Amino acid sequence: MRDKAEDLKGGTAVITGAGSGIGEGIARVAAARGMNVVLADVADDRIAKLAAEIEAGGATALPVVTNVTDVAALERLADAAYDHFGEVRLLVNNAGIETIGFSWEIDDATWDKLLSINVRGVVHGSRIFARRMLESGKPGYISNVASIGALGMMPTQAPYMMSKHAVLSFTECLYLEMQLKGAPIHVSAVLPAQVATRIFEDAPADRQCEFVERQRGMMMSMLSQMGLSPVEAGEVILDGIASGEFWVSTHPETTVQMACARAQYLRTLANPVLAEQAKALVS
Repeated sequence: MRDKAEDLKGGTAVITGAGSGIGEGIARVAAARGMNVVLADVADDRIAKLAAEIEAGGATALPVVTNVTDVAALERLADAAYDHFGEVRLLVNNAGIETIGFSWEIDDATWDKLLSINVRGVVHGSRIFARRMLESGKPGYISNVASIGALGMMPTQAPYMMSKHAVLSFTECLYLEMQLKGAPIHVSAVLPAQVATRIFEDAPADRQCEFVERQRGMMMSMLSQMGLSPVEAGEVILDGIASGEFWVSTHPETTVQMACARAQYLRTLANPVLAEQAKALVS
């Protein structure tokens, strides 16, 4: 049986948002599986520490401070990766943030920051690296991290949910474009469910709103108690990418359930309905 990691081993992976959470988990697993890793994040101290730990384990890591909202910074990231390693086999557009609050109460700056990181960062990261991958003519992988939320809806998480729907839609289109070109670039959409990260701890919120704070607490508790570790998630995600899957999920059963519920909702043109966990917050 062919090793799933065979096509990735020895290649270079560029991972945005590699300073913590799922990005860090993917980076650690990729390095352990024999890949060179380029660690991109705004947190220079985190990626420097991670790079040192990866290199102490015998792998090669290059930390590159990168703000994915800046297209020029993404170009510099690509330059650094290609200059240092010659080519890139895997790009993981993982950088993303959460926010919690009612849509009309979240300020302009927070809306713009979230959409710029979560959507523009994925779009521009994909197009910048895709051009170089296509020029090389060699097999490559572009994986965009959406969320199980890309199949659902949730009040007081509108910026995050809509951004992940956008990432999924963009990734579907990019997949078809690669097919149209007959390119050897495999595109995948990563839909993590419960992974124990700091995403809700770091999410800005209106602390004057009791409902929003209860929601933050519920989500943090759920991730800490039920979530995979970032490294466990990284193992599952890299297996899916290497297997050539478009849909890459940390929790396949949950993804199927969400997809079926979404299909039923659209097929019947039903009105949006509060999920049980949202109802529990107002009971």
